[in-house]
Amino acid sequence: MQRIKTGDTVEVIAGKDLGERGKVQSVLPKKNRVVVEGVNILHKHQKARQAGTRQVPAQILKFPGPIDLSNVMLVCPSCDKRTRVGFRVREDGYKVRVCRKCNADIE
Repeated sequence: MQRIKTGDTVEVIAGKDLGERGKVQSVLPKKNRVVVEGVNILHKHQKARQAGTRQVPAQILKFPGPIDLSNVMLVCPSCDKRTRVGFRVREDGYKVRVCRKCNADIE
């Protein structure tokens, strides 16, 4: 089970975007990276080009790039603090993530 999943709110704890919070757009587990909305914004310059019968103008695209998983921490939805993630098996047999600060389940 992953500690950080798509849709979680995380806080950056290292790097140029230190202290920023954002929602996880995607997780790349094989590369140990995560893409967070509004963090690590990259710029891609595109030349003007012909796309079929229409002309596409030159533009600069801005998009969030991947950041290393060790540079982010999960923000607990109940206590609104950044926290480490623990695991617990409930009585019904499901394994759930748990906030280490307030001991609440993270769904």
